[in-house]
Amino acid sequence: MSITLHTDPVPLRVDDTGAIRVGQSRVTLDVLLQYWRLGMAPAEIARGLDTLTLADVHGALAYYFRHESEIDQYLRQREADAEQLRQQHEAANASRLASLKERLDTVKAQENGGHAPAAD
Repeated sequence: MSITLHTDPVPLRVDDTGAIRVGQSRVTLDVLLQYWRLGMAPAEIARGLDTLTLADVHGALAYYFRHESEIDQYLRQREADAEQLRQQHEAANASRLASLKERLDTVKAQENGGHAPAAD
């Protein structure tokens, strides 16, 4: 008996924002890898992210293993971009955030018997 092996496409795509998405879903590779690094098995990931197939999860992980340094660099860049965006939002909303933090501290102090909340 002879079998024909098929070349399957990689179940990853880059969307218009530059994020790598898995399969035809909106799930990012970042999220899938985060669950995998937390110790979830591929079948658990597919069940938890039910817009993915088990084949999508295995295919994405296989691609990651073959291109680990490139993907790790992509993930580091995404983290840096997210941090930069967070800092920009905080700076743009500093006065608003300060008043919200003040109100939150007041509520925490009331819940803590009038004592100031512990430093974060």
